[in-house]
Amino acid sequence: MPTETTPAAAAAGTAAADVDWEALRAGAREIQARAYVPYSHYPVGAAALVDDGRVVRGCNVENAGYGVTLCAECGLVSDLVAGGGGRLVAFACVGGDGRTVMPCGRCRQLLWEHGGAELLVDTPRGVVPMTEVLPQAFDAHDLEVVQHPAQQPAQHPAQPPAPHPQEENP
Repeated sequence: MPTETTPAAAAAGTAAADVDWEALRAGAREIQARAYVPYSHYPVGAAALVDDGRVVRGCNVENAGYGVTLCAECGLVSDLVAGGGGRLVAFACVGGDGRTVMPCGRCRQLLWEHGGAELLVDTPRGVVPMTEVLPQAFDAHDLEVVQHPAQQPAQHPAQPPAPHPQEENP
């Protein structure tokens, strides 16, 4: 079943058509089988293409202390960094039944950090850029405003200009 590419994804840096989405999903399903899920019994696998051509993967690893459970995306980012770094350009994640699932909020932030606005994400509704998965993302540019207040950019470089609110009549 081919994944539909949205117009926003087609406009992103990496062409969605150039990504072997089936291979990424297969890599995610393969690593999903290694997930450690004695509590939820919900294995998740993730795979992503790196800008240098590597594919990195991760699976969820649960813990009796639920707060320290690692999502599949955490393992994927660890694989990315341990393998020499780089930027994620395409990402796929599958859930317990092998179907495409969305990353949780924390993992969306991780993906933004390592892929940015141009990262293409396979979603249940088709391939979309990270700006649709995590609109108005917080990142290093937001920290620079605090660290260098005199050099504040007019707007966040990865975000479109915000619409002006309508003035209300008194």
